[in-house]
Amino acid sequence: MAENKTTPSIFSKDNYIWMLAGIVIIAIGMFLMAGGASSNPAVFLKDEVYSKQRLTVAPLMILAGLVIEIFAIFKKPKG
Repeated sequence: MAENKTTPSIFSKDNYIWMLAGIVIIAIGMFLMAGGASSNPAVFLKDEVYSKQRLTVAPLMILAGLVIEIFAIFKKPKG
């Protein structure tokens, strides 16, 4: 008879929830950084390209998501 040998999971459900939250925050940061389509491609919209949202908020969101991902990986499961 074959014995079922199972290895314990490295991550718990909490880890996966934190990882999903980090991925969502990174995706929101990428979404905030993208965009800026103009009806006329020959026109350069300086205020839209160099906005606070794209230069400050979006990179901070991406960094926050990466920090959450690191936290999720190193978080020890309960029990």
